[in-house]
Amino acid sequence: MSTPFVGMIAGMALAFAGWFGGFGAFLLVAAFGALGWVLGRWVEGGGSVRDVRDVFERSRR
Repeated sequence: MSTPFVGMIAGMALAFAGWFGGFGAFLLVAAFGALGWVLGRWVEGGGSVRDVRDVFERSRR
């Protein structure tokens, strides 16, 4: 998928969340979208999913 297409899908998801769920839903969708983008870029750059799991396990101790 091209970057403009992914951006369009993200914009449509935010628009639907804002229209049907209000501003709180808009912010929640935007926050989860940003988190997904950051994790995706990190994994794409050479990070591993195991490293993310280890971070969450360390915080529980």
